[in-house]
Amino acid sequence: MDRVSEFNELRPTLFGIAYRMLGSVHDAEDILQDAYIRWEKTDVAEVRSPRAYLSAVVTRLGIDLSRSAHKSREVYMGEWLPEPLVSGDRTPDEALELAESLQTAFLLMLERLNPNERAAFLLREVFEYPYSEIAGILEKSEDNCRQIVTRAKQHVRSPKKRFDPTGMDQDRLVHSFISAADTGDLDALVSILTDDAEMHTDHGGKALANRRTLYSAIKIAKFFIGIRKRLMPEDSEVRVTTVNGGPGIIIYEGGTPTTAITLDIADGKIRTVYTMRNPDKLAHLPVLKAGSGDVLA
Repeated sequence: MDRVSEFNELRPTLFGIAYRMLGSVHDAEDILQDAYIRWEKTDVAEVRSPRAYLSAVVTRLGIDLSRSAHKSREVYMGEWLPEPLVSGDRTPDEALELAESLQTAFLLMLERLNPNERAAFLLREVFEYPYSEIAGILEKSEDNCRQIVTRAKQHVRSPKKRFDPTGMDQDRLVHSFISAADTGDLDALVSILTDDAEMHTDHGGKALANRRTLYSAIKIAKFFIGIRKRLMPEDSEVRVTTVNGGPGIIIYEGGTPTTAITLDIADGKIRTVYTMRNPDKLAHLPVLKAGSGDVLA
């Protein structure tokens, strides 16, 4: 297998590591580009395992970048959410357990870990790397890596499904959410939200959006109904898709994505609504040809 083919074969896993490390599609792509440049300059005769070598490069680059990213998030305007990853765009993997680790709630839990803890936890608990490989990647002993993973697991939990919706269940909830918000049906919207539902919004100070977290079904329902004409104007187009491994909505205006909504489902209802309004974090999404159903990469 040639050098390019080897890299492309490993690309989904490499992107999956980088994206989960940083919560940014843009940064993950930059890391992969840097990793490929290094791969091109490497004497492959000295590389025992391309997977181990490239995983190490990507992980170390991710650790370095996450340190600087953490500092920038300290001065980030408003709540920070990971960039939405839309299925069919650059989905890094299709296995169910890997898709669950893309969920926004899980990515936010990873933010509690320092870069080394996050790397070790992801490599072991999500990608199932043996400790011998993790030790080589992090340049630490196996015992030390085991301790790091154990410590990380005390701060976060692996994604567990409280409700396993079928495709039909998800479609029903998403379309009910859109319909109730669009028609202003307060009771219908409240009925599909859990009583203790939450809404988190990332605007980055660059878009009109709710500036604080909302708690309770009634507050969230009233908010969406109150802004429905601004959120979904008459010339907007709404697309239901998979965002971060779960049901999601993309709203387009003039073919440009202006809002990405991710819905976290629990016990047959919507438990959390994550709304991305920061245009910088939507720039990687494909545009929509105005007046048609065609999505343009």
